[in-house]
Amino acid sequence: MTSESKGWSREARGMVIKALVLAGGALLLKRLTKSKTRWDHARFVANSLSAEKFSREQASRDPDNYFNIRLLTCPAAEMMDGSKILYFEQAFWRTPQKPFRQRFCLVKPCPKDLKCDVKVSTFAIRDMEEYKNFCDRPKDQRPPPEEVIGDIAEHLATIHLKRCDRGKRCIYEGSTSPDGFPNTWNGATYCTSELAILKNNEVHIWDRCYDEEGQQVWGPKTGPYEFKPAPSPSHNDMLALNFAAAQSLEKRIEGSFVIRD
Repeated sequence: MTSESKGWSREARGMVIKALVLAGGALLLKRLTKSKTRWDHARFVANSLSAEKFSREQASRDPDNYFNIRLLTCPAAEMMDGSKILYFEQAFWRTPQKPFRQRFCLVKPCPKDLKCDVKVSTFAIRDMEEYKNFCDRPKDQRPPPEEVIGDIAEHLATIHLKRCDRGKRCIYEGSTSPDGFPNTWNGATYCTSELAILKNNEVHIWDRCYDEEGQQVWGPKTGPYEFKPAPSPSHNDMLALNFAAAQSLEKRIEGSFVIRD
């Protein structure tokens, strides 16, 4: 090989190495800029929970086991550390002005020593009547953030969410601890709760309660409630769904997820 060929070969190798280094640096930069911080995870979950959602599709598929429930959540306050406080309520779609469940949710990053991404804690509200339809009101007619913080009552439950494994439909999923949390409604001694955040702001919630012997005494048995953002359904559709659900409403209410606890 001539000296000229050797020189060109070294130059070519140098160009290839330089190109690989630049490409690798660009790929690393892309990965770094796409990586999420702990607070990014918390903000994503808070935003995904915040909206009006319905279990209409599920109730239409399986009216014997699921009601059409309206889930409404919106930001209510922000703590000094950046944690978000959401107001959460559930009601039958026909009577949104009469929620049967009201909560505050505190959404924040998981502590670094826990193997999770987002911590979602629920709290009772001191005066639930004052907060009915909180999210439906104009902002100037809602209790102000400082009042919201003062109205946070006892802690009820905490769910630790993790990013879902590849190939699963969900984005985040988690549950309460295996021991659950105390609840004495309708013969129960403890409850468990599961939460999943899916694409398109779909949310799945599965609350189940058990007696001292571990027998489930209320809550859906076949799967979680599936809440999806949806446009207002047609009047005829809702009349048909209401007629099917109303026939067994009173019989099923005791075993339903939708109870006041």
